[in-house]
Amino acid sequence: MLKSIELEKAYNPKSFEDRVYALWKGAGAFEPVEDAEGEPYTIVIPPPNVTGVLHAGHALNITLQDIAVRFQRMNGRPVLWVPGTDHAGIATQNVVEKKLRARGKSRVELGRDRFVEETWKVKAEHHEAISRQIEKMGASVDWTRERFTLDAGLSEAVREVFVTLYERGLLYKGLYLVNWCTGCGTALSDDEVEHKDERGRMYHVRYPYADGGGFVEIATTRPETMFGDTAVAVHPEDGRYSGLAGRMLRLPLTEREIPVIADGYVDRGFGTGALKITPAHDPNDWDLGKRHGLAAINILTGDGKLNGEVPAGYRGLSVREAREAVVRSLREGGFLLREEEISHAVGVCYRCGTVIEPYLSEQWFVRMKPLARKALEAWRRGEIVFYPRKWENTYRHWLENIRDWCVSRQLWWGHRIPAWTCAKCGRLTVSRADIKSCPDCGGSVKQDEDVLDTWFSSWLWPFSTLGWPLAADDEGGENPPRSQACGLSAAPPAGGRAEAPAAGQFASPPRNAPPRGGKAAGDFERFYPTTALVTAYDIIFFWVARMIMAGLEFTGRTPFRDVYIHGLLRDKQGRKMSKSLGNGIDPLELVDEYGADALKFTLAFLCAQGQDILIDRESFRLGSKFANKVWNASRYILMNLEGRALVKDPAPLPVDVWIYRRLSGAARTMGGALDGYRYNEAAACAYDFFWNDFCDWYVEATKLSTKQGDDAEKDRAVTVLLDVLQSALRLLHPFLPFVTEEIWGKLPPEARGGGGLLISQAYPRYLEPGPSDDKTENDFAFLQELVRAVRTLRSECTIAPEKKLRAAVAADKRYAPFLAANRALVCLLAGLGELTDRPAQDRPAGTVALAGPGFEAFLFIAEAVDMDLLKAKWTRELEKDRKFTASLKAKLGNENFLKNAPPELVACEKEKLRGAERHAEKLSAYLAKC
Repeated sequence: MLKSIELEKAYNPKSFEDRVYALWKGAGAFEPVEDAEGEPYTIVIPPPNVTGVLHAGHALNITLQDIAVRFQRMNGRPVLWVPGTDHAGIATQNVVEKKLRARGKSRVELGRDRFVEETWKVKAEHHEAISRQIEKMGASVDWTRERFTLDAGLSEAVREVFVTLYERGLLYKGLYLVNWCTGCGTALSDDEVEHKDERGRMYHVRYPYADGGGFVEIATTRPETMFGDTAVAVHPEDGRYSGLAGRMLRLPLTEREIPVIADGYVDRGFGTGALKITPAHDPNDWDLGKRHGLAAINILTGDGKLNGEVPAGYRGLSVREAREAVVRSLREGGFLLREEEISHAVGVCYRCGTVIEPYLSEQWFVRMKPLARKALEAWRRGEIVFYPRKWENTYRHWLENIRDWCVSRQLWWGHRIPAWTCAKCGRLTVSRADIKSCPDCGGSVKQDEDVLDTWFSSWLWPFSTLGWPLAADDEGGENPPRSQACGLSAAPPAGGRAEAPAAGQFASPPRNAPPRGGKAAGDFERFYPTTALVTAYDIIFFWVARMIMAGLEFTGRTPFRDVYIHGLLRDKQGRKMSKSLGNGIDPLELVDEYGADALKFTLAFLCAQGQDILIDRESFRLGSKFANKVWNASRYILMNLEGRALVKDPAPLPVDVWIYRRLSGAARTMGGALDGYRYNEAAACAYDFFWNDFCDWYVEATKLSTKQGDDAEKDRAVTVLLDVLQSALRLLHPFLPFVTEEIWGKLPPEARGGGGLLISQAYPRYLEPGPSDDKTENDFAFLQELVRAVRTLRSECTIAPEKKLRAAVAADKRYAPFLAANRALVCLLAGLGELTDRPAQDRPAGTVALAGPGFEAFLFIAEAVDMDLLKAKWTRELEKDRKFTASLKAKLGNENFLKNAPPELVACEKEKLRGAERHAEKLSAYLAKC
């Protein structure tokens, strides 16, 4: 005999979420099942920065991955979800330097080794906080395989790739114009530069001819860079400057002369058609300068001050100070013709916001075009599929227009570049193992001071986290040869093998640096390539395309097939969430207020493919109410088990057949939606099945048996009800893991097939219906239409739920037997006291006629309300609806409104119109039939 099971009266996720997570973790439920036979399902988490705090965007990304992972795990596949964090070179170094400044110190005073040790301490503090945040959100990641981009194993992969690129002629060091952040003191790649519109000034300056015969007018927003000018360019077909190419100009404020040159790059229609050329401080000028053999004069120091290449009076000034001083001097010297205010895009550092300066510097670069060609070909062969497909155009455009990647950074925190220069002979040696002396002359060597771009380790993430590079005896045909070292003065050698390398190393790690970590080396063979990548569109260039290039170059395979690009979270006004706007949402505050399930379900429910998500804190009430509904429905069922006994193979009633069909259909719909990364569709289906089909219809329908049946019928009904409930919990688990697991653990063991955690149970399967199943589902759909019509009319008449009405119904002959057999069920669900066949005579007095698919009914409303008052009420409401409809049509017919209003507001107004029209139509029908 079963006992009543008491759940807490109020849904309180704080009382069980931490305990449930510990239960999962302790049971090893997040680790892949070793003997599972299905195709592995592998995801690597986009690693958050180790010094960051997880924000709402992280919550969305983690939520979507967790739903997919739980769904696939329940479908019997061996699932591996690899967690980890990124060392985030610039961001982390900035954090540590800020801490040092607060103590009155600098990294230079501290020295490299001690600074790196301090950074490891900060990393440890933040890493613990991030791990806790991921746990609080319920992510079922395999913590036994956690990775960090400075782990020994990942550092070895970084060295392997660096040296291999050098051996293959895809990595070089050269003097080049780079994006320079004077705040961080390092070069940045193009992708690390953000652009924002700022107010500025355009200065028109007179450049006199050296022979005194007039001048050329140029326009610039950066007059301080004129000290680096080496020419003025004009278009060769510009009649204004015909025959002037080769004439010399006197550079204002200096003693130098520069030539006028002709180049088709110059836009004749912009300004005066004369362009000052500063090769060392503008990327376009750099390219033009190389074509014409112009000198490149660098006028800046690494910290953004003017250097010795400028006149003495301007040396040591910051860029902003120099600009003011130069403008003042130009004005005093009669060179400034005019100035005007403008708005223009300014490049800033993606980390500290400092204005970027184009800067001539010696850096390491990866040749990207050969890698990009392979990535494009793989996409064209269908080896990469984007969801939604629109991102394929972005991917193609970026790869077709790719530039070499500057990978060196002037930082101390990161993977130190494995290159050494001989003090004696000047030889450059690139090596997998640290070297102490020059391989050629035996002279002393010095390692490159720079570290690699953070993204250089991140682009290896899908395979470096799984144990690549393999040990020498595990290497297969896809892995590159692993020679120990190579060295040259100019170009890399053809390659060649040497003795086994030492483990990779980052800059001066402490003695307690993390080990290689992870499970056995078999992970790479079993779980690579990974299955899917889930990420936001704001890092498609930083990360996604580079990972594809790296996977193809170093493993011979794409690192994943599916790339699901989700939108960004924005506030209700459509603004990106940020600290400066004060509109950010802390996911842990949401978990504390509503619970992790509410966070997860709400984000999934709102995540329409290809769209950003507009939310505020109140949005998460949606998920909270749904989780509460699951709790309360389960509580009702479990508290009414006292004295019941489960029966074997209970004979189903038509309503039981119907709910199993709805459950089966929901499982199919949700599975298809999740396979296609349509999370919102899957969440909506889960919501509709449990709230509407299960709670509103099925649970209510079972009360006929559980309240009025004999003991045998009650036992039969409870047996089926518990079976549907346990299936519903399995259906909902990927979206509401905590509450479903907690309830699952409370079910009678025999009702859930014995022991075991819900996380490891099978997902409900779709079962093909038989002919009788289809008929039962159609019959029940008829019953629902009849009940809905009665319920709607009761609502329009404001009749209290406890008031039982009489009704007379005539059903089509195909439904009449079903209705006759289920009169008691209709009465229960529709709140009727009596249900008879429709009388032969015309509409009975005091009734309102209802019609629907397969039936006509008369509800004896006059027994509950005053009909005259009711007609007057409906007439007033109908007039109100008509006026409201007219105003909405006028608004939606206004072209200015349609043009200027946000699309979501227009859609909302259209939905209001449809609702008002439906209500007016219904009232008109009531008035015509009463």
